[in-house]
Amino acid sequence: MTANGLPVGRIMDITQYTKNIPAALLEFVREVREHSPVAVQSIHVVGSVLTPDYQAEQSDVNSLFVIQEPQTDFLDFVVGLGKRFGRQRVAPPLLMTENYIQRSLDVFPIEFFNFREIHYTLSGDDILAGLEIEPECLRLQCEREIKAKLLWLARIYLETLAENTRLSQALYNSITDYIPLFRAILFSIGREIPEAATEIAAAMESVLKIDIAVFQNLYAMKQEQATPAGDDELKLLYSNLYMATQLICDYVDAMDN
Repeated sequence: MTANGLPVGRIMDITQYTKNIPAALLEFVREVREHSPVAVQSIHVVGSVLTPDYQAEQSDVNSLFVIQEPQTDFLDFVVGLGKRFGRQRVAPPLLMTENYIQRSLDVFPIEFFNFREIHYTLSGDDILAGLEIEPECLRLQCEREIKAKLLWLARIYLETLAENTRLSQALYNSITDYIPLFRAILFSIGREIPEAATEIAAAMESVLKIDIAVFQNLYAMKQEQATPAGDDELKLLYSNLYMATQLICDYVDAMDN
């Protein structure tokens, strides 16, 4: 346990998924370690590649580099590598200094919570494992993010003019943002956090005591790159997502009481 009462232990066994890390990322890291113009303190794999939700043909492979300073010559060096490895779904790395991480835990607690729990260190010290997240900061960002989702839902309906393909793609792609938020909510209330996205949605359903299967439907749509059959089906999907998001918003609001 940390001093503030939150456990540091991983929410899943990351090692069973390290086999998913593609050779392209390992080659990218080797190039950085051997030819970087500046010192790189540590390199970490993060994100879906370390979960059962990873799909090699669809999912980008994400990483976090801890460096001294993001100097222009280093950025140019990474740009050069990006031109080679981007086609192999190696996403541009997140570049952070250790000072930035420590001073940003209160601002981005959801992001750093997910980094802490779902990462694999390829080089250097594992500085992510010991990050301490303040419970109230985590709750506040959960509230801010879920309320922002309500605003986004209204905006995306208008921006897409409710056109079937564009709106459905926006909705099922949004599941990528909901799942890290759900992990943080479950962690905040002391619930066990499953590994797979559909199981995480089911855990949230258990917490709220209502049917929010819309998140599982969205995840299935994203996996299949599917489009609802018609306008009525799309409107029902949208309405269900909006209502589910509102219920989660109400629940997170009540967490402070």
